[in-house]
Amino acid sequence: MKPLVLLDTPALYYRAFYSVPDSIVNDDGQPVNAVRGVLDAVAQMIRRFDTDRVVATMDADWRPAFRTAIMPEYKANRIRDEEAGTEIPAELAGQLPILNRVLTAAGIPIAEVDGTEADDVIATMAAQSRTPVVIVSPDRDLLALLDSSAQISVLRPRKGGQWEALTQADLPEVYGVPDGRRYRELAALRGDPSDGLPGAPGIGEKTAATLLGNFGSLDSIVKAAKAGVKTGGLSPKRAATIIDVEATLYKTLEVMRCLTDVDHGIDLESVPGAFDRAALARAAEGQNLRRSVDNLTSALVDVNAAAVAAPAQAPAADPRTPADPTVDSSAPGHARPWTASRLVGFDLETTGVEPETARIVTAAFVDSATEVRTWLVDPGIEIPEAARAVHGITTEYAQANGAEARQGVTELCEIFSALKDAGAVVVGHNIVYDLSVMAAEVARHRPDIDFAAIIPTIVDTFVVDKHIDPYRRGKRTLIETAKTYGVDLLDAHDAAADALAALDISRALAERSTEIAALSKAEIMAAQADWKREQAAGLQAWLRKKGNAEAVVDGSWPMA
Repeated sequence: MKPLVLLDTPALYYRAFYSVPDSIVNDDGQPVNAVRGVLDAVAQMIRRFDTDRVVATMDADWRPAFRTAIMPEYKANRIRDEEAGTEIPAELAGQLPILNRVLTAAGIPIAEVDGTEADDVIATMAAQSRTPVVIVSPDRDLLALLDSSAQISVLRPRKGGQWEALTQADLPEVYGVPDGRRYRELAALRGDPSDGLPGAPGIGEKTAATLLGNFGSLDSIVKAAKAGVKTGGLSPKRAATIIDVEATLYKTLEVMRCLTDVDHGIDLESVPGAFDRAALARAAEGQNLRRSVDNLTSALVDVNAAAVAAPAQAPAADPRTPADPTVDSSAPGHARPWTASRLVGFDLETTGVEPETARIVTAAFVDSATEVRTWLVDPGIEIPEAARAVHGITTEYAQANGAEARQGVTELCEIFSALKDAGAVVVGHNIVYDLSVMAAEVARHRPDIDFAAIIPTIVDTFVVDKHIDPYRRGKRTLIETAKTYGVDLLDAHDAAADALAALDISRALAERSTEIAALSKAEIMAAQADWKREQAAGLQAWLRKKGNAEAVVDGSWPMA
């Protein structure tokens, strides 16, 4: 059975809340940045571990009574509202019901138990699981659960979109302790001001590791301090400190101990739950979550598709049906029109407008409103404010959540190549820009790939629209072109939404011109190359007539 992924959801949504732009709002103007961040992280985990066995654990009580009874100061410094006793900002609290609805519709169980924190639910599930467990959390306290015999590991987010995977075997090198139990003792000595845990004054992480390495346990350190031992890093000052805070250290150790017997009510063998696409769409309606929900949906679809057994052998081909996908079986010897092929929308959101220097931030391939695959990429450079204002992705968010640029470029090339092999047609609005950016990124990160050789048949709705209706006044941006053809563009400058709009526009263009719709794939490619050159020449002549005598407009297509 595939690994069980346990999400420390509160830690993840706090992280997203403070790193994802709060300018991302739903139809009611309510921020949904934390929801987007968590959904993107979930999709990433599904793909990383090739599993949909994911559980979102929650804090039913972020300051449980059994912990504050031991140490009243536990997390007391986080209280924002003394009367309500809560730490959660109102702008975040309002997002949690939205998050819960989306996760539930995606078949991801939500686990919370009255009077406990997410850590307790995680510890219980980890102890009960019969399969390897991956705990996804930035919280260091959960490292105490690392256990090689039970195959429990922890995945922690790091800068640059990277994740740090830790197992029990990593503890000696990273923290100088042999196992989770000693890590908890190290944490008690070190303390954690964010949780209101004081630790032993003057004893940091390295000193705590040295003491544990030399004496073996907290009990032995305390005994040595009381016995007046002055070796092994236990100076008289440190010994006096440890004796002075002995009671606090043991209270801290107890507060940090996770329960392993909470009644969470979830049968781990039955995870995941039912994935309901219709319910997922309803949960996301009006929430400005399309890109993230599409990303999650495609991750779930991909992992389930991979799990399905190989299909039965296909029946022998009908000798009357040509094997060549470009041939129309109803008219042997005649090329099929491009409109009869599989149409796939494509779009990029980037760091700038110059293809040679722009870097990919997001990307999407879209077959339909429900068949979407998206990417979030760390471009490796700062995302300028002008670009962020367009697509809403900050440098920090891309670094924290995006794939490494080389990985993203490689995966996009794999899709292009597969679509070409399948005889598909890729559609985009002003796709010459997107393909030019792709070519530059491939040269930058994967110079071993001949990008031009893997490009399938292309339909550029910008070029085709300008040919069909050359004298229409006004802008020909995707937004305005969508309006012209009555196409819904729900979230402009979201790669998936833009790709879907281009796809719908291409169908509208085919309805507008039956002549263009009847062209074969080879013919539509050749025609667009001619139209693009003509359009570029016309624009260049107009610019020179207006006084820019040296104006040059590149007529290259499908890449500049």
